[in-house]
Amino acid sequence: MLDKLLHLNAAARKAAYDNTSAVANSAAQLADFEARSAALVQHAKGHLDVAYGPQARQKFDFFAGASGAATLLFIHGGYWQMRHKNTFRFVAEGALQNGVNAALIGYTLAPQASLTQIVQEVLQGIAAVRAHALQHGAADRVLLCGWSAGGHLTALGLHAPGVVAGLGISGIYDLGPIQHNYLNAALQLKDAEVQTLSPLRLPLVHQPFITAYGTAELEQLQRQSQALAQYRQGLPHDVLLPVEGADHFSILNALAQPDGALLHALLAHR
Repeated sequence: MLDKLLHLNAAARKAAYDNTSAVANSAAQLADFEARSAALVQHAKGHLDVAYGPQARQKFDFFAGASGAATLLFIHGGYWQMRHKNTFRFVAEGALQNGVNAALIGYTLAPQASLTQIVQEVLQGIAAVRAHALQHGAADRVLLCGWSAGGHLTALGLHAPGVVAGLGISGIYDLGPIQHNYLNAALQLKDAEVQTLSPLRLPLVHQPFITAYGTAELEQLQRQSQALAQYRQGLPHDVLLPVEGADHFSILNALAQPDGALLHALLAHR
């Protein structure tokens, strides 16, 4: 378990996890993500906004790669209460150029959904993408990945049927500190959720997992990833992958680029 930072005042605890404020050009990077995602939709063959449940955000995108290929499935972040899958469609570019299918899932955000409900929606989304991929000639091999809160959801989805490996990018793996900072206003985490939805507090899932973070990220974000890697130490195919000089947003380029380090670490399991 990680330090809950209760010795700090509320402002300091907020700053320890406030990625948007910590990255001076975060708004510009997000705008670039939007533009690149819009461009990808114009040229990639895909099925957009396929419903996997009745809620507005229970939708997925699927972009076809080569026949019989694995499927890279991305879960967006935003501390479980912000962002949209559409902003991150650009991450599919590198996978598609490597012949792999690519998909993204959305989910209901807090406070409209509890974290327990969000996790259940994501598991439904993984199952729906797997079924859709199989119907369209893909291999039964899901390469699950996610960023920030999506890294947390990836770790919790690693056991899902069809998932053969996972990649958590700048994820949150112990919810203890989150329960005691500004992020909990929307999440309203219960003690039981902290215990049962923190990967660092759960039995190990033995599918390979790549734990990635940027060396220019907030110290607490780096510690979250380092702690998970230490917890999973000894599992034969796990990798801890620091991305030199990357901040909380620019690290996604190492997944989106066809020769990106994160993408190639995950594609090793296709």
